[in-house]
Formats: sequence, C-alpha cells, structure tokens
Amino acid sequence: MRQGLYVGAVVLASSVALNAGIGKGQANRLKEAAAVLTEIHSAPDRDIPNDLWDKASCVAVIPGVKKVAFVLGGEYGKGVMSCRQGAGWSAPSFMVLEKGSIGFQIGGQSADLVLLVMNGRGVERLLEDKVALGGEMSVAGGPVGRDARALTDAQLKAQLLSYSRSQGLFAGIDLTGGVIKPDRDDNEDLYGRRISARQILVEKTVASPPEADVFMAALRRGTGADVRN
Repeated sequence: MRQGLYVGAVVLASSVALNAGIGKGQANRLKEAAAVLTEIHSAPDRDIPNDLWDKASCVAVIPGVKKVAFVLGGEYGKGVMSCRQGAGWSAPSFMVLEKGSIGFQIGGQSADLVLLVMNGRGVERLLEDKVALGGEMSVAGGPVGRDARALTDAQLKAQLLSYSRSQGLFAGIDLTGGVIKPDRDDNEDLYGRRISARQILVEKTVASPPEADVFMAALRRGTGADVRN
C-alpha cells in the first residue's frame, strides 16, 4: 500500500515539475504573440491579405522587439511559430531572431514582427540550425491590405514575407541580414524534454500544451479575444 502511494506521489511530482517548467517570460511571450495577431486581424484594411495568410505554411510572431537590441547587439527578440496541420495548426515552437548583420531600423522604442513562411522549402530552410534571412532563405516585406493582387516579383518569389508593427502602424519590412533559429532551451521548458523544432512543427510529435491555448486561438484568424487582459 505504502509503495503504491509512493509511486503515485512520484508520478504526481514529476507531472507538476513538467508543468512548472515554463517560465513567466515564456508564458507572456505566448500571450503577447496572440495579442499581436488578434489586434492586426481586427483592422482588415491594414491586415495581412487573406489569400497570403491562407497560403502560408507557417506563421511566426516575435512581439516587442527592442530597438536597444540593435544598438547593444545580441538577440533582437524571441517569438513563437506554428505550422499548418490539416485545417488547424501544429503545436508552437519558440524561435529566436538574432542581430546578425541586419540593416533595418525599427521605428519607435519597440516593434512586433510577423513572419509568413510561404512554402515547404522555406520551412526546411527555417528549421536548419541557424538560417540567414536574405542569404540561405529569400525574404521580402509583405503587402498589407485585403488582397495580394499587387504583389511584386520579389514578394512572389520570397520564401518568407515579413511584417512589422510599431506605434500602431503595420507594414512590410525587409529583414535581410537577420538570423533566425529555433529556441531549444525554451522548447525544452515548454514540453518538458529535449525536442527539436522539426519534431514540433513538421513531424508533429507533440500536442499543443495548455499554456499555448491563447496563441492557438489567435491563429484561428479573427476568433481571439482581447488577450492582453
């Protein structure tokens, strides 16, 4: 009897430890990424065009990228990404956008970034250890509005379309020179074990955890509530 109670206590403790692995910063990142999507979708005339959103293989959101990071070096920001899974979306993977030799200036004190990976080849590139935007992976600022009929040749050919939102303004932005990669440590915290972004996004070997529910809801375009509260 005592042995059974002991085993049960160990299992319960392990479960609690796994659920407690995600930190406040990671939980806030999921919530803030959801808020970015919800807010840009609430203004159709200044949103990502429907046909591009529906065509995108994956979506990444990097909220609150700080301008000071450009000055001091280091990481630009951390975000979260999900890929299509039938009519829905895969579990999320944390991602990191690094400075590299990136040459754009972020307006205001901070900016939110939204990235659309437009095809399978782009997904494969993005899941490499560290991919240079504009080098190994073609990137262009995405168009804004109700439709994408005015796409330029560069936008049509790009594997990644990128957007920024700063001080209420949402527009395409060229991220050429940036470096993006999976955030292995934060993914391990979220899923309780060492797991690759490929396993999460492509092989889809894990279910989305409860902490990511708010972000998953925002991916279902237009259905999110005000997730800042």
